[in-house]
Amino acid sequence: MIVINQRTKPIISMKNIGKSFGSVRVLDNISFNIYPGEVHLLAGENGAGKSTLIKILGGIYSHIEGSIQLDGKPFKPSTPLDANRQGITVIHQELSLIPQMTVMENLQLGRFNTRGGFVSFKDMEQKSLEILERFGIQVRPQDCIEDISISQQQLIEIGKATSMNARVIVMDEPSSALNRKDAEILFSLIDQLKTTGCGIVYITHRMEEIDRLADRITVLRDGRLVSTGNASEYTSRKLVSDMVGRELEETFIRKECTTGGEILRLNNFSLKKHDDIPLFNNVNLTLHKGEILGLGGLQGSGASALLSAVFGTFGNRPTGQLELNGRTVKKLSPARSIAGGIGFITNDRKNTGLVLPMSLTQNITMASMSLFCRSGFLQKQKENSAANNMKKDLAIKAASLDMTVHELSGGNQQKVVLAKWMQISPRILLMDEPTRGVDIGAKWEIYKLLEDLISQGVSIILITSELSELLALSDRIAVMHRGSVVREFEKKEFDAGEIIAAAMGENTNTQEKNNRD
Repeated sequence: MIVINQRTKPIISMKNIGKSFGSVRVLDNISFNIYPGEVHLLAGENGAGKSTLIKILGGIYSHIEGSIQLDGKPFKPSTPLDANRQGITVIHQELSLIPQMTVMENLQLGRFNTRGGFVSFKDMEQKSLEILERFGIQVRPQDCIEDISISQQQLIEIGKATSMNARVIVMDEPSSALNRKDAEILFSLIDQLKTTGCGIVYITHRMEEIDRLADRITVLRDGRLVSTGNASEYTSRKLVSDMVGRELEETFIRKECTTGGEILRLNNFSLKKHDDIPLFNNVNLTLHKGEILGLGGLQGSGASALLSAVFGTFGNRPTGQLELNGRTVKKLSPARSIAGGIGFITNDRKNTGLVLPMSLTQNITMASMSLFCRSGFLQKQKENSAANNMKKDLAIKAASLDMTVHELSGGNQQKVVLAKWMQISPRILLMDEPTRGVDIGAKWEIYKLLEDLISQGVSIILITSELSELLALSDRIAVMHRGSVVREFEKKEFDAGEIIAAAMGENTNTQEKNNRD
């Protein structure tokens, strides 16, 4: 644990920082210091001002109130590139990699080494290999970004930032897409960076990461500074209380609900890639009315692909049977799923959950446009009224419905995704990491929303990488390993160790073996 004394000089000193967008005040008189060799946790609910503060530090917003000093000298970055050149690097929650380019092109983007005016691909490949080996990322420099997993993309983004010899690195939810093994690689790297005197600003909503990493903590709420101090001064209850301005229970406990009859059944449901490697194989599952069925498994287990297939993303490529209310669905497609009351919250809101340049209203109503059209014409007033009701119900923090979703914080973007599917009055919700990048207060709101939906008879299939969340929310848990369902657990059988073992392929039943046969 780093202890800051009065003689230690900060790398960055931000004093009396203020920022407004029109009449909306988003930051008010914030002072924030970053010292050498520390992990400074920046905490607060979604919309508290964290993203705005780090965008100011990273050169995205230049017109501000107050002052910033770098090593005691005025620091006014005009662009992100200008900030990078002066040693300040920001890893944003939404990845900035270019999907169509290779790994090595992304790692060296903006820093291509040329000889006689030509890019040296040999030099680029060598430097990229060094970064990949440092992180243990099992990809080739020539691989295309869009062909590798989100977890690998996240590590590449982090590797790119740390290879710039930065004085300060801001990490905004860097582990949100990482599995446990990759997260440990990240934490070890952070420990290494601290020994070099690099200052790290870390944003996370995961309490275990705060305990593991934080040296100091600063809490923002509604654009104002609430508290700052050594991490040892903060209990989990104090941190949450400072963030949300009220007390929250430390553990969410679901109310008991009675499930109804079977609503969805998968019989030998399988899907292969073009190279005949199965994404999932011979999956047999049932979902009942008013039930939350948790899907456990490590990244790459096939759970995410399974939800995509159920929603119809792969069309009729899956083999086997999907039965809805006892009837076999012969043609799978997203349009048919939506018409049948099935919603799908994907694990990548930026690319598959939202249209970022469009407004809140347009995103909230895009899956339910037929409700707001008459004789082929859009009833704009009715659409705005519905969107405004969802904004209030889900406490989405936005200045107006006309704002583009791109302008919202990650957590409020996730609420817009939820609002979009609430608007279709779903019977089944497929939820892949619904609380990823969401602060603890908003998580509780989502948990209560799920509880309300279940009480109304809505059925949910849930994927979450947080085991405590999976255990707290699920009525049953089916664990997947290498594309197969290997074990199922009833509520009374829930055991964290057994579930982890099953996800790793240990102590499984005979179903996986039968599938392979």
